[in-house]
Amino acid sequence: MLIKAELEKLVKKALEGAAAKEGWSLSKEIKVPIERPRESRWGDFASPLAMQLASQLRMPPRKIAEAIAGQIPDVDFLEKITVEGPGYLNFILAPVWLAGQVEEILAQGEAYGNIDIGRGKRVQVEFVSANPTGPLTVGSGRNAVIGDTLANALAAAGYEVQREYYINDAGSQMRLFAETLYARYAQALGRDEPVPEKGYRGQYMVDLGREIAEEEGERFLRLPKEEAIQAVGEIGLRKMLAWIKDDLEAIGIRYDNWFSERSLYQDGLFEKVLELLRKKGFITEKEGAVWFASTELGESKDNVLIRRTGEPTYFASDIAYHYDKFFRRGFDWVIDVWGADHQGHVPRMKAMMKALGLDPARLSIVIYQLVTLKRGGKEVRLSKRTGEIITLRELVDEVGSDAVRFFLLARSPDSHMDFDLDLATQRSSENPVYYIQYAHARICSIFRHAGDLDYSDGDVQLLRHPREMELLRQLVRLPEVIEIVVAQLAPHHIAYYAQELANAFHLFYRDCRVVSSYPEDREITKARLKLVKATQIILAKVLGLMGVSAPERM
Repeated sequence: MLIKAELEKLVKKALEGAAAKEGWSLSKEIKVPIERPRESRWGDFASPLAMQLASQLRMPPRKIAEAIAGQIPDVDFLEKITVEGPGYLNFILAPVWLAGQVEEILAQGEAYGNIDIGRGKRVQVEFVSANPTGPLTVGSGRNAVIGDTLANALAAAGYEVQREYYINDAGSQMRLFAETLYARYAQALGRDEPVPEKGYRGQYMVDLGREIAEEEGERFLRLPKEEAIQAVGEIGLRKMLAWIKDDLEAIGIRYDNWFSERSLYQDGLFEKVLELLRKKGFITEKEGAVWFASTELGESKDNVLIRRTGEPTYFASDIAYHYDKFFRRGFDWVIDVWGADHQGHVPRMKAMMKALGLDPARLSIVIYQLVTLKRGGKEVRLSKRTGEIITLRELVDEVGSDAVRFFLLARSPDSHMDFDLDLATQRSSENPVYYIQYAHARICSIFRHAGDLDYSDGDVQLLRHPREMELLRQLVRLPEVIEIVVAQLAPHHIAYYAQELANAFHLFYRDCRVVSSYPEDREITKARLKLVKATQIILAKVLGLMGVSAPERM
């Protein structure tokens, strides 16, 4: 269960009871804050509600807190309620209830921790969506890990989730890609064809042009140039998409849908949406271009939709694309994961939602910051192999998929990330992903050591050691962590939780012998094996949410 939610209900009802008893006059809607104290000695949860009400009730907060506490009934999951400091309500979980959660975890298995705040609502998470004009970068890797982990958490929270990659296969960048690739193709066959001035200069384009030349021969050189550029560009697009898919699968990411930008124009949707906005009065024409009247919706400036050249802008495509998401496909909630360079586009996307008659809250945009690779404490910018930017695939090849996923997830998306290549390859407790995975491997080792010992009748109420209690407290946090991740769209909380859970287990293992050969220890051995099994279930689930493997040996 969500303990915080239960405490909110209890305190809210107790407040109503105290108000009736004491004759307090309260505003109709009072939100009950429940938080985790900074120090465990203050209990498992606390509420500063009394201090928030002090000015309204013109009473000392301690007296308010004591009156509320006196109205809270006995419940099985609380050992006691205390009033501390200036007027905090502190809640301490009952050891009997905590121990009983072991049986709950064993009964629910990998479903433990799932919550139903989504209630089956359809949510789409669109992430990565890098232009198919080059290999994925490390920054795209961060995008991928954030989006995929969010999708996992949303599914665990009761949402129906679709993962989507938006293929930017229209516009000037794809034209430039096709022109560059045609030049490299022609050069591979001995023709002196110049690369466009703003073309793609990477070695990968040379290799791709040579590959197409080897596969297709000179047949495109015999076509009219424009036709040849389009044909070579189409082959290049297919190859780049296959490359991108392979790179993403290398870190365990697969999509439910790949959406083509071109389709917005090919089936007339773009024109339909443009006409809709025109009828609503949000389209203006000036300076030879077509504009979206963002200022009508509170933005500081209007935005170009169609340039003077007749070419639609990215924003124009975004409007049609999101119309398709909400109106054609009927998603209740859409989450886009974007890089920091798109921060300035967020207000106009919210304006677009208003123009389409949609609640802007139905579109969430997660902005993530850049990644800096470091080795030996120094920034690493270029690939040793190619002398160019380091790709996601090269990072995976160097440190492995698990380290890539965990490290790219381990900080808040809005924080700049330093990725320590040396640390990511260490096989020690200093490496957080190794430390977490080792906890799972250690559990597997415990069960190998236990052999065929039947612990099914173990009495979990024998679990009372402080390390057992701390581990239990961590285990029951999982539903709360999933709720926080979804509410804040902040998947790094899963990485934090994984480290705290692993630490609690390692300390338990250090201080509490699990499998003992002494007859007098048989009952506690069985109880602890149940606790260890419950930990294995939660740890494996958390690793799965992050897309990190749960090894049996290390």
